[in-house]
Amino acid sequence: MDNLFRIFDQDQGLFQRKWTLVNGPLIVGAGPSGLATAACLREQGVPFAVLERAECIASLWQKRAYDRLKLHLPKQFCQLPKLPFPEDFPEYPTKRQFVEYLESYAKRFDINPKFNECVQSARYDETSGFWRVKTVSGSNKTEFEYICRWLVVATGENAECVMPDIEGLADFGGEVIHACEYKSGEKFKGQKVLVVGCGNSGMEVSLDLANHNASPSMVVRSSVHVLPREVLGKSTFELAILLMKWLPLWLVDKLLLILSWLVLGNMEKYGLKRPSIGPLELKDSQGKTPVLDIGALEKIKSGEVQVVPGIKRFSHGQVELVNGQKLDIDSVVLATGYRSNVPSWLQEGEFFSKNGFPKAPFPNGWKGKSGLYAVGFTKRGLSGASSDAMKIAGDIGKVWKQETKQQKKRTVACHRRCISLSQL
Repeated sequence: MDNLFRIFDQDQGLFQRKWTLVNGPLIVGAGPSGLATAACLREQGVPFAVLERAECIASLWQKRAYDRLKLHLPKQFCQLPKLPFPEDFPEYPTKRQFVEYLESYAKRFDINPKFNECVQSARYDETSGFWRVKTVSGSNKTEFEYICRWLVVATGENAECVMPDIEGLADFGGEVIHACEYKSGEKFKGQKVLVVGCGNSGMEVSLDLANHNASPSMVVRSSVHVLPREVLGKSTFELAILLMKWLPLWLVDKLLLILSWLVLGNMEKYGLKRPSIGPLELKDSQGKTPVLDIGALEKIKSGEVQVVPGIKRFSHGQVELVNGQKLDIDSVVLATGYRSNVPSWLQEGEFFSKNGFPKAPFPNGWKGKSGLYAVGFTKRGLSGASSDAMKIAGDIGKVWKQETKQQKKRTVACHRRCISLSQL
């Protein structure tokens, strides 16, 4: 039930603030992680509420992803709990197909997020033993407060784009966009485009630009692992998973690098130097994902994509690199990644670190104290989020069922006493 309070504010006059007590956990974020948690809770018979700041589910995929994006891993490693991908979907579903899958997932498990609800703060009230989550919604910035026993943080690793502070960028004069705003290379046809970043997004944006007859130059500041997406028709990721069942991590890394060299050749002569740590060990220790090549390397070898070193400074229509080289460019795409936004709203410092990730390493970063949970922060993609979701739902479901059972016992006992009294 909603409750209405009138509060006087000297600057804005009289306004209304509503609050509601959530029956069950409150999930912040309606991306794949939040949806997976909601579905698992539904299977446990636990009611819940989901808040989403955008006007749709999976806003990163729907609003901030380029047109040619596909899942980088085979669909069986990307499906959420309780519902596989349709059999007629390709091995690597497109962006549109993945969104369709998520929409059908939400419908299947009757997940109805409260959209346009932007969380401003969340804190645990020691006195009451509840979380107090304040939001603003709509164009009129209506304030609302949710009070809940369990809080599930599902805003993910990619909530905010990272905008680097590069000398002279403000004076460049041409178009500068983050990769989250990039849709297609069609509008850049004939342009000289500087792509800042060489991760999966930077590589794929460079490939897309080359396919649309632009002239991309990709900035590679440090070493990077580039692996073929498939080896002899088999997913490299799937092959790695298979090998790790029998071999130690360091040996699997050695085998992957040998296979990569056989398929892709020596990449150092093209400006792509490999890290000293193997790709799987680097992913496990630092969360850095290797690039899975889907065609960008061929463009690099042919010269259609130029690899350049780090940036020293920008000037009007030009960039100066750390090696002294100067390039005339028309546009800049910042493929500089994303970050968690949890520190900006969650008032808690024990479970989450300042970088917005749980302090406890995988697989122990899903549960905090006082009913606080995190899903989708494992740096292990959708499979990691699914694992977290099932653990969280199981943990809350166990308590919910115990308390429901006790409540039923109390209700039955009370009913029996009433009958006994009525017979006196």
